[in-house]
Amino acid sequence: MQLGMIGLGRMGGNIVRRLLRDGHEAVVFDQNPEAVAALVAEGAVGADSLADFVAKLSLPRAAWVMLPAGAITEATVKSLGGLMAADDVIIDGGNSFYKDDIRRAAELKGAGIHYVDVGTSGGVWGLERGYCMMIGGDKAALERLDPIFRTLAPGVGTIPKTPGREGRDPRAEAGYIHAGPSGAGHFVKMVHNGIEYGLMQAYAEGFDILRHADSEDLPEAQRFDLNIGDIAEVWRRGSVVSSWLLDLTAGALAQDEHLENFSGFVADSGEGRWTLNAAIEESVPANVLSAALYARFRSREDASYADKLLSAMRKGFGGHQEPK
Repeated sequence: MQLGMIGLGRMGGNIVRRLLRDGHEAVVFDQNPEAVAALVAEGAVGADSLADFVAKLSLPRAAWVMLPAGAITEATVKSLGGLMAADDVIIDGGNSFYKDDIRRAAELKGAGIHYVDVGTSGGVWGLERGYCMMIGGDKAALERLDPIFRTLAPGVGTIPKTPGREGRDPRAEAGYIHAGPSGAGHFVKMVHNGIEYGLMQAYAEGFDILRHADSEDLPEAQRFDLNIGDIAEVWRRGSVVSSWLLDLTAGALAQDEHLENFSGFVADSGEGRWTLNAAIEESVPANVLSAALYARFRSREDASYADKLLSAMRKGFGGHQEPK
């Protein structure tokens, strides 16, 4: 199947590569000609403008936008809407605000263009591991695009089946779901990222407590000179707190237990704030998630070891770089 990709950064480029490996066709466009050239060398068809990009797609077209959420995505979707035709599909795979998705879908519907929002998790590891996808949009568009999603998803793999799921949608076990109508995909991904903040903060604070177990403020009998890297490693194996985030933590600590290469400045990309806004609108208490977001704000003023560990995890799964 053919897919067009706009935005060939850390995730967009590897999404294209995963599709090419499985025999799909790709038309690619990016403001950086070198990024386009690199994928053309791997089998994609390059475009030098949005108009050229749309012209090189076969009807009915499918164009995936993988750009930073906000003004650039908004402008790109609007431009595509003016170039594409009825029954074409525009996909936003970034971390857009779900209410923007609802509005865009309504605006494009008048021209008969389908709009699909894909909450995409997998970071820089997605090329090999696959991407967990939470998808919003109308059923017809999603069924047409299913070969694309099936290739990008991790697949069933070696994860044991969940008892009691017999007769349910098998796509969830493969790593992707139709979450609901337009906006639902990014809503689910938004909450996913809010939870991620909380999980990361729990690990960071726990390891900070372990690191300070030899504090001179403690009675000598209560002081422990702990090997933090070994603790992270042993928890990966059979512990109830094992996870991919813990794997990344163990990897970072194996390289540098003191995390001296990290400043501890921890950014937030918006989803944590949006999750808390949704919790307020729904009158749902979110104590842990709100505390995790506020901890990120505090990190920009007085970074701790815990903040450095958060930075290490963000770099591990998403390639996020700290501000210079």
